[in-house]
Amino acid sequence: MPTMRLLLTAFACLFPASLAAQDEAKDSASEKPPVAKPDQWVTRHTIVIGGKTLTYVATAGTLIIRDTSDTPVASVGYVAYTRPDAKDPATRPITFAYNGGPGSSSIWLHMGALGPRRVVATDAGPTPPPPYRAVDNQYSLIDRTDLVMIDPVGTGISRALGKKKNKDFWGVDPDIESVSRVIKQYVTENGRWNSPKYLLGESYGTTRSAGVVDYLETRENMAFNGVILVSVATDLEAIFEWPGNDRPYALFVPTFAATSWYHHALPSPPADLQSLLTEVRAWSLGPYADALMKGDALGDAEREAIAAKLHQYTGLSVEYIKKANLRVTESEYTQELLREHRETVGRLDSRFTGVTFDPLAQNAAYDPQSAAISAAYTSAFLDYYHRELNVPSDRSYVVSARAYEVWDWKHRVPGERQPIPIVNTGPDLAHALSYNPNLRVLVLNGLFDLATPFLATEYMMSHLGLAPDLRAHVIMKYYDAGHMMYLNEPSLARMKADVAGFIDATSRTGQPGDVAKSAAGR
Repeated sequence: MPTMRLLLTAFACLFPASLAAQDEAKDSASEKPPVAKPDQWVTRHTIVIGGKTLTYVATAGTLIIRDTSDTPVASVGYVAYTRPDAKDPATRPITFAYNGGPGSSSIWLHMGALGPRRVVATDAGPTPPPPYRAVDNQYSLIDRTDLVMIDPVGTGISRALGKKKNKDFWGVDPDIESVSRVIKQYVTENGRWNSPKYLLGESYGTTRSAGVVDYLETRENMAFNGVILVSVATDLEAIFEWPGNDRPYALFVPTFAATSWYHHALPSPPADLQSLLTEVRAWSLGPYADALMKGDALGDAEREAIAAKLHQYTGLSVEYIKKANLRVTESEYTQELLREHRETVGRLDSRFTGVTFDPLAQNAAYDPQSAAISAAYTSAFLDYYHRELNVPSDRSYVVSARAYEVWDWKHRVPGERQPIPIVNTGPDLAHALSYNPNLRVLVLNGLFDLATPFLATEYMMSHLGLAPDLRAHVIMKYYDAGHMMYLNEPSLARMKADVAGFIDATSRTGQPGDVAKSAAGR
């Protein structure tokens, strides 16, 4: 949920300590720290999915993960949903899921799409104030797979232990390693090594998943059946613009077009959105990308033609586009599109709008989608977590840590000696697909997602460098919603059908050839 923009902030506070405090610190330092122990709070429930009553066990708890010297380094919180009536729990599919941020807990996927309880939130508008409602989630995946919702270190009730600090885990590679250790620990403690296994991550969670699946497959010999990527952010240079990086501008235009079409802001709107997006895709990757590559060498006539097309596809004025040097950022677009109505367009879901704080500002001050749903999700989850799952209220749950402010974005990709300065885990995903040719990837895209636009995702998936016979192992799905496509109930229903079909196909023993055909046919 939180933005992945790099916010460079530093705070230093120095306070002199009293002599008594210094003596107390010496005494405590001589004492051995208490041994960290895992916790569990177990409850039993029933739910009706597809007309059938299912029994499931909810286990909210913590796992203690250790480093290579077997020293405890973190206590990691999770909520697991398992079926006690499974014929053989060891062979029942299991899915490990998390959100992104980085620094986000798992409450969004947990209470929005996957878990057995779902928060009722308004689609494409602000959710009314409390009391909020959580209902049985008929679209939950627990009829197809056991679920383990993971909160990375620093989020939820997950905390560093001993000499470690939360920030020691706040980086691309430390995060991949720690989440991989959580998964291995859970699999080992619960006898799930022989289960069909899946990863499901959203946003930065997709960055994580690409690294985790390669880490576990190549370092721990833990094979996975599938990876489900929700709103993809494996290559950050494709979605975050900065001076000298022109790549994102072309990749955002189709989502600008979809958004302007939705808000009736196009000068000549077509009746059919899909035909418009097909046209804009081709233009963005062709004439517009070529113009951006020319930079200051672009001729006046071509500049005018590009500005006119951007006006046609976005609804922004030609004058504004030319002042922006043909390069309109996502934040500028969300501020400008409905400026005359004093409305700001949502980033995570551009169907949402909110009041503009400063009508003269260049960039949007906030995301109306986040403002519209965050209180409902937070309140509903914490009520559910403490009241229904029986987690003691003295266990403080962190919904969102500001980890992205200090995140280490460097990443060492497979086969390279030096880390790349800004993360791209696409090579990790490609390496995992090549290492395990039975692995399949399902990619879910929202057409109104301005955080991880669908053309950028298509670009990332088409630049994995896969062997020709592996390219069909990546399956793309699209929804008429945003980053959290499950906010729209028809899209949630389709998402459930797509993911369930993918798990059904990829968990069948000895039938890997049927996977792409089965999942693509839904």
